[in-house]
Amino acid sequence: MKKITGLLCIASLMLSSCGSVPITGRNQLLLVSDSEVLTSSLTQYSEYIKSAPLSTDTKGKAMVTRVGQKIAAATEQYLKSNGLSSEVQNFSWEFNLVKDDQVNAFCMPGGKIVVYEGLLKICSSDDELAVVVGHEVAHAVAKHSNERISQQLLSEYGAQIVGQALSKKSESIQKIGNTVYGLGSEYGVTLPFSRKHESEADYMGLIFMTMAGYNPSTAITFWQKMSASGGANIPEFMSTHPSDATRISDIQKYLPELEKYKK
Repeated sequence: MKKITGLLCIASLMLSSCGSVPITGRNQLLLVSDSEVLTSSLTQYSEYIKSAPLSTDTKGKAMVTRVGQKIAAATEQYLKSNGLSSEVQNFSWEFNLVKDDQVNAFCMPGGKIVVYEGLLKICSSDDELAVVVGHEVAHAVAKHSNERISQQLLSEYGAQIVGQALSKKSESIQKIGNTVYGLGSEYGVTLPFSRKHESEADYMGLIFMTMAGYNPSTAITFWQKMSASGGANIPEFMSTHPSDATRISDIQKYLPELEKYKK
């Protein structure tokens, strides 16, 4: 009975907390309010930026700000033109270049964009940087952080249900059951879900960069360069990102559709 009650509670939560992703229209579960996510992310971002070694590369900083502002403007224009003006208030854009050799970047909920200097060593043009910035902005617009938080909350409820279901079994059976649930959650739900987010951000990011006036075909050569730059080749089924080959193949399929978004 407890198991059934728990499942009914989760079903009720899922029905009452549904949203949809702009552009793709994919249904998503959002158990946390925008204000809660923004407050939490702003706190984390503020703590990070206070301790982060900001870059002194004037040219690089100008590049990050230039690309970021153009994509932010295109993103807001898209939201306003598609009946999502209320979403614009969730963004207070900020662009920073951090002195770090990692080939990485991120955009916090609320539009706080950070690019590492290591990434600029790979990006030879504004168009290539726009591939990454568009992708990161897409994560924020699609509320992937909220969805990931919601998924973790749901996983915790699920773990409790498993515990209840096994409560009358022997200790060894409980351990096996919890272990199986853990593996199922990590490799059957969590990681594939993250790959879905990454692929969705690739697609949306290409649209945002195209609307901002950048060349989306640059994404192919950029990811080819990223692939050639090395790094650990993690099997795709255990990775939170699509493989480079999968990513490039998908981008090639998107390019014809992107023509309608060009200025």
